[in-house]
Amino acid sequence: MMTTEQLLQTRQADPQEALQLFDALPPATLDLMTGRWKGFEIKTGHSIDGLLDLSGWYGKLFQSPEEVHPLLFYNGRKTGLFAVNPLLIPLKWPIPKIRLLGAARVLFRPLVATRSSKARLRMIEYRGKVTGTMVYDHKAIMDHFVQIDENTLLGVMDMKGDGAYPYFFVLERDETPYPMNI
Repeated sequence: MMTTEQLLQTRQADPQEALQLFDALPPATLDLMTGRWKGFEIKTGHSIDGLLDLSGWYGKLFQSPEEVHPLLFYNGRKTGLFAVNPLLIPLKWPIPKIRLLGAARVLFRPLVATRSSKARLRMIEYRGKVTGTMVYDHKAIMDHFVQIDENTLLGVMDMKGDGAYPYFFVLERDETPYPMNI
């Protein structure tokens, strides 16, 4: 079985190995999840692999169980962060995975940016264990989290109708003093 060290180092995995690792790790708690997290994708062959990295995705902000910003992005110079409304981000139709996605983030920022929370946290059973879960307000998506350590979470995006296996990502606690446009 793949180890967490291998997953974190290679940032890729067979989907079944990633699920086995998820199943073996302890659940995340809502208290542990509070804070700002920088993310990166785990490449598994999922249809959206690479999309977040190319678009300038930063991570997530869990202010409280009722106040969650599920999509934080860097500003154009990577000197600050802003929250995006996930309702305005398409995930079901093919989006070209090209470097221009980062430029589109800057261009469309006035249309997609939000100051209001767009998700919440709950303890929900997934794959036989109750774990910290981010529930999107307006999308049929739940991100379930397990704890690699106190500053690192493995996330699984469970999207209704997504197919054989979920999308995987890692969140690392980050206290870098980026200005937040929230």
